[in-house]
Amino acid sequence: MAKPRRLDLSWLKPPKPAEDGRMALVDHLREFRYRLIVSVAAMIIVAFVAWYFFQDLFGVVMWPLDQAVTAIQRTRPNLPIKVSYEGIASPLLLRLEVSVIAGLIISCPVWLYQFWAFIMPGLYARERRWALTFLASAMPLFLTGVAVGYFIMPRGYQFMLSFVPQDSNALSLLEANNFLATEMKIVLLFGFSFLLPVVLVMLNLFGVITGDQLRRFRKFGIFLCFVFAAVVTPSTDPFSMTALALPMALLYYVAEVISRRHDARKAAANDLALVD
Repeated sequence: MAKPRRLDLSWLKPPKPAEDGRMALVDHLREFRYRLIVSVAAMIIVAFVAWYFFQDLFGVVMWPLDQAVTAIQRTRPNLPIKVSYEGIASPLLLRLEVSVIAGLIISCPVWLYQFWAFIMPGLYARERRWALTFLASAMPLFLTGVAVGYFIMPRGYQFMLSFVPQDSNALSLLEANNFLATEMKIVLLFGFSFLLPVVLVMLNLFGVITGDQLRRFRKFGIFLCFVFAAVVTPSTDPFSMTALALPMALLYYVAEVISRRHDARKAAANDLALVD
């Protein structure tokens, strides 16, 4: 009697790199597929859990607007502001979007690790220790950026709502899905922007840039941080732009310091090797 065939899932597993960390292009694509599947699967699982806690999450989503409305109605109590749903499918789409965004944020340890595991074979042992140590800060950096974007939003909403004409009796309707899209853009934008030092240090470890180059480029780099914040901030209010640009400028300097120290240690190790 023939044995039942087992389901072969070996094609999903990442290929093992050679001892020197080199891999063929096809193997790189296979590994990328594996890391992507794991990351998406983790996000979907968390999104399913978030779906059942939508009522609590909806309160979290609405908190910035509630704070802004409370603050602006202290001076303008007659200003009516309501959140509306446009279309019969709008509540369903809102719940789906909230769940997916929650899945993306909460599953950040998984996809950040998968990113690290994907690039790790290309690094030497000493560089791996540096990268792993610094990448361990990627998760708190991302979550800190999300938190900063979230807690700065009430000031931004208050600033934008203050432009409603003083003597207007019109009802200010905020469409729920558009409101959520703006909020999620700000939150994710802050989160990914706070990963700037991770990107710069990783480029330094790969030898693409040096700490001295970052030092010479510092003024222009900080200027670009402010330009970037002004261009990409969806709310366009000065509070959100400043709250994004200043931490990015500081993180740029932190990445510069780490890169310069790494370059100094690498140069000292090379000199020692030449002496020996």
